[in-house]
Amino acid sequence: MTDRPVAEVIRVLLVDDHAVVRRGLRAFVETEPALEVVGEAGDGQQALDLLREWHTLDRPLPHVILMDLRMPRLDGTEATKRMTADYPTVRVVILTSFGEAERVQAALAAGAAGYLLKDAEPAEVAAAIRAAAAGEVHLDSAVAGQLVRRMAAPRIGLTALTPREREILTLIAQGHANRTIAEKLVISERTARTHVSNVLGKLQLSSRTQAALLAIREGLIPPPS
Repeated sequence: MTDRPVAEVIRVLLVDDHAVVRRGLRAFVETEPALEVVGEAGDGQQALDLLREWHTLDRPLPHVILMDLRMPRLDGTEATKRMTADYPTVRVVILTSFGEAERVQAALAAGAAGYLLKDAEPAEVAAAIRAAAAGEVHLDSAVAGQLVRRMAAPRIGLTALTPREREILTLIAQGHANRTIAEKLVISERTARTHVSNVLGKLQLSSRTQAALLAIREGLIPPPS
């Protein structure tokens, strides 16, 4: 997974089948400096149609999509899977309700970059958007606890990792992007990116967020508070 410089203005697409939720999200996202809502969609299919239209017209794609899970036509999990496959530079942050751990797990496996409770404070929503745009991991503490408890033991244990790869896994779990990992370990960003890919591959994980949850489960870092 590559890093990219954080954009001066982070473009955000809101995807939720409830107009009142979208209005609320837009209201406080747009009060944050350097965040801009570039569109809204009522379900996953409409969001995909928007991305295809913008891509065809050579319009800038959103940096981050805030995605509901339960929607008609195309739910958040399947939409996330298609988006991350077709538009790998776009980050998806899942909007979830407490108690939807199984659905969140599926969305993370589909490539979501993070997750957020729908009743999160505006500052936390902004923090999650900025983290996703920077290639970092943002974990909601309440949902993280559920996910860690549900997470199965890795099919290939942490013993498969080298000491450096365990160090990389810990830094991923602390939310660091490749660029920051490179700075902390005094290595090139390309080398850091290679290490991250190797860690995910060895553990048979599809996202940094899954890696972070695994690190919490295995006791490498404490759960978020």
